[in-house]
Order: sequence, then C-alpha cells, then structure tokens
Amino acid sequence: MTRPLIIDTDPGIDDAAAITMLVDEPGFDIRLIASVSGNVGIGHTTNNALKLLTFLGRRIPVARGAAAPLMRDNRFATEAHGKSGMGSFVFPDPDDSLLTENNAVLEERRVLLESDEPVTILTLGPLTNIALLLATFPEVKDHIDRIVMMGGSTGRGNIGVYGEFNISVDPEAAKMVFRSGLPVTMVGLDIGRKAHLVAGDLDDLDAAGEVGGMVASLFRSYDGGHIEEGIKMYDPSAAMVLLQPDLFTMREAFVDVEISSPLTLGATVVDYDGILGGKANASVCVDVDVDGFRSAFVDRVGRVRRQ
Repeated sequence: MTRPLIIDTDPGIDDAAAITMLVDEPGFDIRLIASVSGNVGIGHTTNNALKLLTFLGRRIPVARGAAAPLMRDNRFATEAHGKSGMGSFVFPDPDDSLLTENNAVLEERRVLLESDEPVTILTLGPLTNIALLLATFPEVKDHIDRIVMMGGSTGRGNIGVYGEFNISVDPEAAKMVFRSGLPVTMVGLDIGRKAHLVAGDLDDLDAAGEVGGMVASLFRSYDGGHIEEGIKMYDPSAAMVLLQPDLFTMREAFVDVEISSPLTLGATVVDYDGILGGKANASVCVDVDVDGFRSAFVDRVGRVRRQ
C-alpha cells in the first residue's frame, strides 16, 4: 500500500540526498514538499527544492514556508552547505510552475484534510511550519499518521554543547511538536554521525549515473569537504527510517526541549526511565546498522533516474 507523505525541509545538501532517495519509492506518495528557513534562508531553500525537482524531472508541488523561527532570529548553516545551500553543483533553472500559490501551512493543511488515509510527515529542518500548522489548525492532528524528524540528540550537539541545529534554530517550535500528542520518531544527530558514507561510496554513486553523480558532487563539498572523516548522513538517516526501519534500533522515551537556559538551549532531554514524570512521547533512534545503511543508501540513490 502506498502511504501519503509530506516532506518539510530546508534544502540543504543532505536534504537533497534524502528527497532523492524517496522520489521513486513505491511505498510512498510524496504529496507536498514544504520549504522552511534553516540551513539557508527561505528564498534559497524554496529555490533549492524547485531546482532539485527540476533536475530529477519530478512534478511534486513545493510550498514556501516560514521565513524565520517563531521567536528567534535566523541562524544559518552556510559553512556546511555553501552560500546557496547546494554547494557548487550547477542545477538547471527551477520550474516555478511547481510552486503553490498558498504558503506551506495552508498547503499542508489541505493535503492532510484531503487525504483518504493518515499522512506521514517527514521533517528535515526546523519545525517552525509544523508548530504553526498544529497551533493554527489542530483539527489536522486526526489526519497525521506520525512525524518522523531529523532533529535532536541523545548526547552532545553541534550548536552549543547539547543543541542540535534543527531543534536549536527554533526550540519553541520543537517543544510544541513534542508536546502535541502525535506519534513522533526522533532520528538525532548521533545517528547521522554514525551512519556515515566513505569516499568509495561516492565513487559508486558516480558510477551509477547522473543522479548518483549529482549526490556525490554535493557531498564532496559538504561540511567543508572532509571526506576522509566520513560523510555524516543526518537527513538521509531519517528518510531511511521510513524505508528500512529494520536498520535502526528504537527506544520509547519522554522527550522535552530546553528553551531558556543559555547553557543548554535547544537540548533535547531524552528520558527513557520516567525520571521526569512525563509519559513517553517519542520513539527515539538509538542505533543504526552502519554497513546496512551505506549499502542501502548507495543502492537506492543509484537506481534513481532523471525523467
């Protein structure tokens, strides 16, 4: 059975790789790609989604989302993704006919309410759009199967000591989503660091064709191009949880987000044992089969063809 899917994202190199993995997946029907400010500004993230789909030749609607976090100033990750968010790869001009007239929150509401079955939401960026959606249109909750997010960490962070980028950019939005009562699957920073590619994997992608070569090119400029240290697979890990959940080990936990402490702002507090008194509100990914992930990622991306 094909499951409807919304991707809420801030492309971003690894976002592009995750989307590419999913475009030909027969088990999912991507109904909408919603952009959000995150890795780069909203103009770039929206344009990057359009450019990627134009390159791939896929006609998936793209909706422009939130231009800034709920309560904070923008914070970008251009040092990892480049000024435009897509490294140095030259994409074709975007097909602007894919851009919806309504904004992301309205389009997400429409897709959810029009679907005959519950919709999965995959989030690859800050959770601003999702928080706005749930706060403005709470009736959509009955139409959401689950939220699978790349975000948070069970240990150290990459923004401050404990904060992960997607959560720390808009911690208030993340707190709202974790407290929404919806089923949440958290695929954190620690999993993306473990599920890495090596240089030989990029060579295999190059040999697979144009699409594999595009992804390999993006990753060669990712995070300063430190290929010898392993290429961290943050957003592709979250996408792979949808595709091959058997590669991952999960634990149920109560997760909350720190929004006030200057020392731990954006930290995801993951409580497996009920110490904080909260009921489990998330399935937290705690381990990944690294070799299985690498093989599956290269195989899946390598099979995608431009249309």
